[in-house]
Amino acid sequence: MIIDTLANGHKYAALHPQFKAAFDYLTSTDLNALEVGKLEVAGMKTAVMEKEGVTAETASEKFECHNNNIDIQVLISGTETMGWTPRENCTAPKGEYNPEKDVLFYADKPQMHFTLEAGQFVIFYPEDVHAPMIGDGVIKKLVVKVPKA
Repeated sequence: MIIDTLANGHKYAALHPQFKAAFDYLTSTDLNALEVGKLEVAGMKTAVMEKEGVTAETASEKFECHNNNIDIQVLISGTETMGWTPRENCTAPKGEYNPEKDVLFYADKPQMHFTLEAGQFVIFYPEDVHAPMIGDGVIKKLVVKVPKA
């Protein structure tokens, strides 16, 4: 997992062949002007969400990770707290892996929580189990699904 500000996004371009294109888009686009919905950026699926934040307990019900994609989650507005645990420490899968949605849920609880402010991002690799959308008020974010190299 990586947490930083969009102003430093270019520093991560060497970590994955598509990170440069993702961060070029993120830093050259008026994210506040984006409408809720799905779009594609340089072959990567992208979704803009704007929803009311939930409690940590509610978010933990969808404690998730992905096998085939890396998430770059950018907070556009609001304040968002997320739960996190290394996948190697999760022992209680909740159902089967869904290959169509590239998601596996766990019944485990996050070992830690952190908070993002507008203009910050987190990169979740397949080994990062996460519980997003924790907060009070409306959270607007953009998620880029980067295919695992």
